[in-house]
Amino acid sequence: MISPLAHIHPAARLAPGVTVEPFTTIAGDVEIGENTWIGPNVTIMNGARIGAHCQIFPGAVVAAVPQDLKFAGEVTTAEIGDYTVLRECVTVNRGTVERGRTVVGSHVLLQAYVHIAHDCLLGNHIVISNATQMAGHVQVGDWAIIGGTTAIHQFTKIGAHAFIAGGSLVRSDVPPFVKAAREPLTYAGVNTVGMSRRGFSEAQILAMHELYRILYLSGSTQQEALGRIEAEVPASAERDYVVTFVRAAAADRGIIKGPSRRKSEEAE
Repeated sequence: MISPLAHIHPAARLAPGVTVEPFTTIAGDVEIGENTWIGPNVTIMNGARIGAHCQIFPGAVVAAVPQDLKFAGEVTTAEIGDYTVLRECVTVNRGTVERGRTVVGSHVLLQAYVHIAHDCLLGNHIVISNATQMAGHVQVGDWAIIGGTTAIHQFTKIGAHAFIAGGSLVRSDVPPFVKAAREPLTYAGVNTVGMSRRGFSEAQILAMHELYRILYLSGSTQQEALGRIEAEVPASAERDYVVTFVRAAAADRGIIKGPSRRKSEEAE
């Protein structure tokens, strides 16, 4: 159903079953997949590529030009995967010449007032809670959960299956499978609950605990710890993913720090 009170450019490409509620504006260079619901008072600008079965709630803006002074009007996109939900007043900006696109994957929930800046790359099955603000060029892996009112620095990377506590300031990369909390943002354990819910076995979870014990709590340098992990933790896709992530981060922003010795002793 297309409301007669919506303004849709004749060049916009809407698949069958798309619903557009009153007072929504859709520009010409837009693609929207089948059975997607566009609520009232939504603005969808040139460069939007929205998948099937999505829900976009009132006040959301998709594909606005980047808030980047280097942007020079280049043709770029903001891409939303299938079955993704954008709640009230979410903003997803287009990419810049560097990547050419901003991507939000499939089965993602962006809660109210979340901002996704230019050139961010978000995977699938991610939950980002209310009022989280994400600067440009951030990458977020599949199944990550980010608590509300979190601020994420540009160019940071958040690994798959990570959990970040609400109100956090993310200045460094957050490795996969971990919980991150406190200020400054600190390793707070393995995301055991999340891994269990997603079907990881007890042996896989225990291996991840051992991996991060070596990395954060053994007293080894990061390079020594990575060598020990490869020697002592059984080979797996998860182990190799973490090792590759941490090595790449070491050459860039670095990863979040481990708990202080005093906090570690108190936890014991």
